[in-house]
Amino acid sequence: MDISRSLSKRISFFSLLFLPLFYAAHAEFNIATIPFNKGYYPLFGDNNVVRSSDDKSVNLVLNQYTGSGFKSSDLYNHGFFSAKIKLPSDYTAGIVVAFYTSNGDIFEKTHDELDFEFLGNIRGKRWRFQTNVYGNGSTSRGREERYYLWFDPSKEFHRYSILWTNNNIIFYIDEVPIREIVRSEAMGGDFPSKPMSLYATIWDASNWATSGGKYKVNYKYSPFVAKFTDLALHGCAVDPIQEVLSTSCSQKDDQLESADYASISPKQRSAMKKFRQKYMYYSYCYDIIRYPIAPPECVIDPVERRQFKDTGRLDFSVRRHRHDKSKGQVSRMRTYEDQDED
Repeated sequence: MDISRSLSKRISFFSLLFLPLFYAAHAEFNIATIPFNKGYYPLFGDNNVVRSSDDKSVNLVLNQYTGSGFKSSDLYNHGFFSAKIKLPSDYTAGIVVAFYTSNGDIFEKTHDELDFEFLGNIRGKRWRFQTNVYGNGSTSRGREERYYLWFDPSKEFHRYSILWTNNNIIFYIDEVPIREIVRSEAMGGDFPSKPMSLYATIWDASNWATSGGKYKVNYKYSPFVAKFTDLALHGCAVDPIQEVLSTSCSQKDDQLESADYASISPKQRSAMKKFRQKYMYYSYCYDIIRYPIAPPECVIDPVERRQFKDTGRLDFSVRRHRHDKSKGQVSRMRTYEDQDED
């Protein structure tokens, strides 16, 4: 049997096991969406930013000439940024699709940023992605986490969302929270605090994206297309300079913090914990070589901690043992795959 096909089937089997867990977490959010021209404009590679006739969807294309991207027309002081995304299919090694907020074009040395970054894929492998949090230019104190997806994001659309309030940050996939950062005084300026724009991009990151740059973009498979639809922007649009002195967004902040996606229900929290235990393979909170003392926002989960080496990466020697023969084969397959992608 073809190895990649066998591996893909096994991954699909594991995904089916966990689907009820994740999608029982919460009903679909009630989100108002907007057409592209009401909230966004092309950022680069204009000819590769392809809008639908009804302007409710947009494709970002990477070919041998250029990538592409779009950006929100306004900056927002806190917000809920969301889109349904379908990633490129087939061989996509070396390609990064990013959905993120940033103000780096205005505050070059003290920028804030919140990221989803999808890190390219090789047929038969599980898709990997990372989330990042930077505040006040704290790139030397990056707060990266890396995970596997429990589904193939190139097969159908899934909603990816970033909630950013004065008190917390939550990353969602569909209605499942996968990461929460609660603001604390000890974080100081490392908690993003300045107005940010929403960005979406596709680009060639062959030098680092897939297995540390081992696998490059192969333009034989181009064009690579990332599809976006059901775009949502909820927050207070501001002037970034005036906002430093203004508190006019307090009403919008109150509305944002009272929305259904602004708090995590017990079911959602349980789903988030299980996601992190099963699919997170790097966390800065457990990287004691980089951070001998965990950053103040880290909540150390003893169960999670036992799974990680001092580098913050999974410790395969403590992976869950399988006792029957068929499950043992799947366990060995997954361990080999994880090691191969480090």
